[in-house]
Amino acid sequence: MTTDYRNIDIYNTDLDFETYRNDVDKTLRKTFRHDLVGRFEKAVVQYELVEEGDRIAVCISGGKDSMLMAKLFQELKRHNKFPFSLVFLSMDPGYLTENRRLIEKNAKLLGIPVEFCDTSIFDAVYTIEKSPCYLCARMRRGYLYRFAKEHGCNKIALGHHYDDVIETILMGMLYSGQYQAMMPKLRSTNFEGMELIRPMYLIREKDIIRWRDHNGLRFLQCACRFTEALAKEGISDEPSASKRLETKRLIASLSKTIPQVESNLFRATENVVLNKVLGYKINGERHSFLEDY
Repeated sequence: MTTDYRNIDIYNTDLDFETYRNDVDKTLRKTFRHDLVGRFEKAVVQYELVEEGDRIAVCISGGKDSMLMAKLFQELKRHNKFPFSLVFLSMDPGYLTENRRLIEKNAKLLGIPVEFCDTSIFDAVYTIEKSPCYLCARMRRGYLYRFAKEHGCNKIALGHHYDDVIETILMGMLYSGQYQAMMPKLRSTNFEGMELIRPMYLIREKDIIRWRDHNGLRFLQCACRFTEALAKEGISDEPSASKRLETKRLIASLSKTIPQVESNLFRATENVVLNKVLGYKINGERHSFLEDY
């Protein structure tokens, strides 16, 4: 029998860390076995994300998705059907002290041996007026690849989930006039021999939230100085974040009348009929249906 921590302030009570961690692990194996562990393992197998001999950098941003991903990797490692190794990395772009401490506290609570890599990304992008979030994300990704390579890793794992995937598909169509998916794995073009994997690909965000709340946890959202400064001034978020929120709301609204809309958006990426599209790109090269007409 495990404790339900929803009504317990685990951050301000005398908590037995070992008991808490055991409870978290037990709920993954029982309460959340199907929705979290099962879907994680399915993505790993279906998309061939983890292979024998891999050394994977599990990238922890401090949010709920990446922290859960770390726990799911620990669970996968526990079975260890073939040898692979893990490194838990958290790239600090210049967090405020209280935000860094929250990541450290959660890692301790959950038994994740996280190693921090310090950078000054927030300082570098803070004065950028146009799309600082885009530049920040690009810089973070580059640092993660570099740190992972320094630790002897051949893959980095990011915590993007099913809802991120379908929102990205729709955002591309609505705001960029293009149809493309957030892929479950991707070879790096700048770091030879490195690969990005997304093992949370089939996990629903609502189930991540259920896991978070059941265990009484709280996590960072973005925690960057730019968005925090805007919030203090009462200004809306970075445009890209607002677009994602609008898209999330649109999908939720459509789901009321089209219950299968989410799965249809996802499945559409697996059912592209190339002889029924006007054009497509392969490796940046544009092709027209007229070529084979």
